[in-house]
Amino acid sequence: MLNELEEKISKIKTEFEKKLKIIKSEKDLSELKDLLLSRKRGEISLLLKKIPELSEKERPFAGKLLNELRNSVEQEIKKAHQKILEEIEAEKKIEYFDITLPGRPFYTGSPHLIRLIEEEIEEIFLRMGYSIEEGPEIESDWYNFEALNIPKDHPARDQQDTFYIDDEVLLRTHTSPVQIRVMEKRKPPIKSIMPGRVFRKDEADASHSPMFFQVEGLVIDKGINFAHLKGTLEILIKTLFSKNTELRFRPSYFPFTEPSAEVDMRCPLCKEMDKECRLCGGTGWIEILGAGMVHPKVLETCGIEWEVYTGFAFGLGVERIAMIKLGVPDMRYFYENDLRFIKQFER
Repeated sequence: MLNELEEKISKIKTEFEKKLKIIKSEKDLSELKDLLLSRKRGEISLLLKKIPELSEKERPFAGKLLNELRNSVEQEIKKAHQKILEEIEAEKKIEYFDITLPGRPFYTGSPHLIRLIEEEIEEIFLRMGYSIEEGPEIESDWYNFEALNIPKDHPARDQQDTFYIDDEVLLRTHTSPVQIRVMEKRKPPIKSIMPGRVFRKDEADASHSPMFFQVEGLVIDKGINFAHLKGTLEILIKTLFSKNTELRFRPSYFPFTEPSAEVDMRCPLCKEMDKECRLCGGTGWIEILGAGMVHPKVLETCGIEWEVYTGFAFGLGVERIAMIKLGVPDMRYFYENDLRFIKQFER
């Protein structure tokens, strides 16, 4: 009787090890556990119930064998269950995808709208033979104001208008300092534009920002006059907008140019037909840029003979051009990083 019990225990061990190796799910493991350890029908449980049928000498030995078998099976099932749980958790971390689904278009991005307009302006001037010059955004008081004929008591130096780092260092308020640097390093003829970021203490609203982009231009040579300036700006504006665009020049004042002018363009939206036009306010004209003949004192400061050479300079805001050209009502849209807005103008 004991020999027969030992054979059954050995057979149960062998079958258990084979089945345990191929089990992959909690359901299969639960069925194997019930097959061996279920109280009513489990194979090991049924063998335990037969111990009273053995002789008194055989019972202790048989009980020991069956208890060892039961404990061993329980431990192996517990280990197998833990392994299955770990595999399930690992599978959850794997990103599955359906290879039959249609592919999603890969958005590669595009230059920002401001950069696109800036490139368009640069391209116009490159075709006219201009070079592109750059300079530092953190400037000295000398280059930003003093060399441009802006004295210490000029309103532009007000602490409320300019970001000062200390008494002599500031964030540039225009790209005009680059003009000074170019005139210091190069002899005429000079024919360059200066694009870049500038900074002013403006409250952000629909038409103002503490940081914005400018493109300034400078031409210095013998015999340069206001007619050259007027012709250059007409080419620029009519290329950017339309060959039928109408311009007007209004006398103005800038410390670094004399004479100076504000340049307006006819409103492309209403052409003075709508007194409530959101673009021009019903005037029919939009201020587009400032310009003028380079002041002799600025030329002298940079070591250029003002009796021999003359020149003109101008400056425009890139955001303003973009707003007019593309009908953008609020300057803040350019800096909100909203792809729904930016994608409308991508190249």
